[in-house]
Amino acid sequence: MVTLYAFGPRYDAPDLSPPCMKVHTLLRMAGLKYELNTNGFSKAPKGKLPFLDDDGTLVADSTFIRWHIEQKYGVDFDAGLDAVQRGDAWVYEKLCEDHLYFALLHSRWINEANFRAGPAKLFDFVPAPVRPLVRTIIRRDIRKSLHGQGTGRHSPAEIDRLAIRGIDAIAAKLGDKPWLMGDAPCAADASVHATLTGILCPLFSTPIRDAAERHPSLVAYRDRGLARWYPEFKPAV
Repeated sequence: MVTLYAFGPRYDAPDLSPPCMKVHTLLRMAGLKYELNTNGFSKAPKGKLPFLDDDGTLVADSTFIRWHIEQKYGVDFDAGLDAVQRGDAWVYEKLCEDHLYFALLHSRWINEANFRAGPAKLFDFVPAPVRPLVRTIIRRDIRKSLHGQGTGRHSPAEIDRLAIRGIDAIAAKLGDKPWLMGDAPCAADASVHATLTGILCPLFSTPIRDAAERHPSLVAYRDRGLARWYPEFKPAV
């Protein structure tokens, strides 16, 4: 039994978290059946989602989950790519995970209008008397995390400028190909697609989203991936 612990669908995406959506996609690319559990945050081995429970073996972090799937199930997500292409794919994967992800996090949690439109509502289940305090504490922790990582030390305009450079780089790499590296998706597509799906969510108004929408190829890539891996998913903010 394979169980994925993640957040679940929200914000026009199969999962509100790009790293979690990446793992959903990897599992589907591998053809593995799995169950989704959205109540596992308190049990997360590294204090973050996603993590995988594969017949009692716990694997945390989306990249280590990828490697676990490859090693245990004999899957090569980058089949058909040579060493140089595999290196290129890895660079774009990490552009999303170690750069664009934090810009996306900042745009949702620190921008006041976007916070009220999205993340603030994640705490609606908390009793009303303490709800504002819980929101303030979690938001403060995310702000501190962004500052420690480095993104939070920049102005919003500087963050946007850096992120847009990354988005333009992905669009240039994709070109007119259906997938990042060619005619077939690879592991990096799971990450790139999840990140772009999050960035393109219409609920959040950001220059980053505007930049992605200026590339019809990226919008089509988002739609193509949803149709391929999530045919049952009906976007609804």
